[in-house]
Amino acid sequence: MSAKLHVTLITETFPPEINGVANTLGRLCDGLRLRGHRVELVRPRQEEDQVRTADDDLLLCRGWPIPGYPGLQWGQSSMHKLLRRWTRQRPDVLYIATEGPLGLSALRAAKRLGITVISGFHTNFQQYTSQYGLGVLTRALTHYLRWFHNRSQMTVVPSVTQKQELGRRGFDRIELLSRGVDSQLFHPAKRSTELRECWGLKADDIAVLHVGRLAPEKNLGLLKTSFDALQASYPQLNLKMIVVGDGPQRAELEQRLPQAIFCGTQRGEALAMHYASADVFVFPSMTETFGNVVLEALASGLGVIAYDEAAAAQHIRHGHNGALAMPGDEEGFIDAARWVLEDSETLRRVRLNARQHASRQGWDAIIDVFERQLHSASQVGKVMPLGQVQL
Repeated sequence: MSAKLHVTLITETFPPEINGVANTLGRLCDGLRLRGHRVELVRPRQEEDQVRTADDDLLLCRGWPIPGYPGLQWGQSSMHKLLRRWTRQRPDVLYIATEGPLGLSALRAAKRLGITVISGFHTNFQQYTSQYGLGVLTRALTHYLRWFHNRSQMTVVPSVTQKQELGRRGFDRIELLSRGVDSQLFHPAKRSTELRECWGLKADDIAVLHVGRLAPEKNLGLLKTSFDALQASYPQLNLKMIVVGDGPQRAELEQRLPQAIFCGTQRGEALAMHYASADVFVFPSMTETFGNVVLEALASGLGVIAYDEAAAAQHIRHGHNGALAMPGDEEGFIDAARWVLEDSETLRRVRLNARQHASRQGWDAIIDVFERQLHSASQVGKVMPLGQVQL
């Protein structure tokens, strides 16, 4: 049996906040604790923490809202607080999941104390800047992210395409840590006839689903383009666009897709029911480090159409358990969607293969890999202080 570790996880987002990073970190934290490791969490205070105080396994700091991202925060720089805490109770290894002020202060405190750091590259912030009209910042942000992650012993990324991209940009010591899916929660058996009737659909009608944050970086203009093309190509089918999620582009999308049904944010069993009650999943984003929703849709037995990168590249075999297009090829994306709906047997076969593949992508194997990475890093830290790991 491997030695039990004291792992400190530093993040600016964590459940019950709803986003892919929070979901992943919650799974990693729970998985390590189930295996007997001590996991200390350092994060900003959330609304649910109003009467909660810090303890040996939780350190709360002040946070500031992130513009355009309601409910998410930057964590306050807390270097001196972290130095005092880790001098008294020294972790074996840190996992820094976010690169904001809190993550930076943790990196500096760890360097001063000689504690080994693993960092996680969870969000393509350098790609988001152009989507928000801040393209001039892209180079500076990429430089900062490279500097930040190259000061850690290892940077873990969720997909092979992300590993290749960061390698080309000069990021060092990159390792793969993929993502899993709860295939019992996300299951075709959660399909609800009542929910489909509320959507105005009968048994043979087609629900085209999108799940995710409704924001500029998600390339949501392609939702309307592809849905319009499907309606024009298959006028004999009763197609309905279903959108699950919220964000700054919701009002604009509601205007552009007046016949679509917008369901807002869904969680847990309700989210699983929305997935399973659909038939096709359309995911036009090109800024994902992974895209957990792709695995959730596959596990729910949907025909997934996506660009050939991140989770889709890793888990979809075109023509077998989904349909892919080259990144940025909108016509190819629309053709992939048309192919999925070409005949009912094609869709039935793709959905069956999707479920079979996703049912083998559990979190246990991901936790195994993460546990080995943490052990490996902690051993390095015993012989070489972080201060020697520099560029």
